[in-house]
Amino acid sequence: MTVTRRGVLAGLMAGAAGPALGDAVTRSLRPMPRPDGGSVLTPGSEGSASGLVGAAKLGGTTGYIVAEVASGRVLEQENAEALVPPASVIKAVTALYGLERLGAGYKFSTQVMAVGQINSGRLDGDLVLVGGGDPTLDSDKLGDLVASLAATGLREVTGRFLAYAGALPGFERITADQPVQVGYNPGLSGLGLNYNRVNFEWTKGGATVQMNARGERYVPVVKMARMKVVERDAPVFGYSLGNGTEDWTVARGALRAEGSRWLPVRQVAPYVAEVFQTLCAAQGIALKRAEVVQAVPVGAQRLVARQSEELTVILRQMLRFSTNITAETVGMMASGAGSHAASAAAMEDWAGTRLGLRGNLADHSGLGGRARVTPAGMMQAFATGDRLLGLRPILRNIGLRDENGKAVKDSPVKVVGKSGTLNFVSGLAGFIEPPSGRDLVFAIFSADAARREAVPIEDREDPPGETAWVRRAHLLQARLIRRWAGMV
Repeated sequence: MTVTRRGVLAGLMAGAAGPALGDAVTRSLRPMPRPDGGSVLTPGSEGSASGLVGAAKLGGTTGYIVAEVASGRVLEQENAEALVPPASVIKAVTALYGLERLGAGYKFSTQVMAVGQINSGRLDGDLVLVGGGDPTLDSDKLGDLVASLAATGLREVTGRFLAYAGALPGFERITADQPVQVGYNPGLSGLGLNYNRVNFEWTKGGATVQMNARGERYVPVVKMARMKVVERDAPVFGYSLGNGTEDWTVARGALRAEGSRWLPVRQVAPYVAEVFQTLCAAQGIALKRAEVVQAVPVGAQRLVARQSEELTVILRQMLRFSTNITAETVGMMASGAGSHAASAAAMEDWAGTRLGLRGNLADHSGLGGRARVTPAGMMQAFATGDRLLGLRPILRNIGLRDENGKAVKDSPVKVVGKSGTLNFVSGLAGFIEPPSGRDLVFAIFSADAARREAVPIEDREDPPGETAWVRRAHLLQARLIRRWAGMV
């Protein structure tokens, strides 16, 4: 039976009505705040700040500091010099780093290039997919790029299909201290797709399974990432890295109802190249299996290209949704360093010199648990970064919350900031903007390091007691902010 190009493309797109995505872009335990507020308290009406910390019963260390933006005068602080993991709050520093080094209008570009001559729809030479590190590229955008390529009339490539991912140094995972299956800890390369994750879908009981690069309009099946259902109780997921393949196993008992979830990709460039090849086939362009190359061939000419949004738009989305791979991409592009560790060290040096933030930065996203900062240092970084580079416009409006942590309406006080969560670690830093104009800058961090380290790595996706601990940490943050808002 002959399958037409129209039939193949329809097959790719038919999956859009399938199971919903299993995970968001990143996993965050912080409740989604609404952009509204509530009435302001009078000073001291909720008790002392240290009393609020004691009532939260978080264990470990809680440090906080709040100061006037204009004068720098500290209003309250406790354990402000304690070393704590920054978690995703560090993404605000990464955003500032990207703004200064790359510029607010910077755009990432993904190109398709040709080496050779095109005659009557045939390229006598090589086709090259050239990644520019775009962290926002997804299957729909890649599919549209392929459609633009088909619109040029190209139908045949006699030479090689090459994939260039050298715009960024590659790595297989952001950090080693996370469970193997979490989609927010993937690899990185100069070619990225779907936040470097592959979608695993299954029917009830695992009767059928599929790995794909699901988009809204294109759903190309992925072969380099493979899933096998096995009969075991634990662990739920198993993983091994092959030569050009990523081999997963899953316990059948975990697939009681149909569903889907995103899994991380470690060999990112071959994954993107395969999806591109599949999308090309659906448009009638046959390509050989991709070869990943370390340089763009001499003489390559651009056929089509796609540019991302401007960096300010990307950073605003990154801070809202806390996308780890976006932070890592921006940080590494900004540093130009040759490795992940060297890039983190370069940003650490910059943050110390430019923002006054002293500490140890393990990465650009805050996912690694060994990083350390102080509440005082982070508060200073936010204040200085806003003054020099304009941090506040890209921060999220988190609103003011009542004594029970619920968003309340019609407050004249605006609160913007960046939160961060790891196992038994919770942080929040930002600005309180009252009608008086006496703006405040603050940082709050709670961390029970001993409890975090006691959790085996394989159990860190959702360890016992984590949800309740984070809920108490968030309530403490809401009460401290409400208290400080009452002082101005």
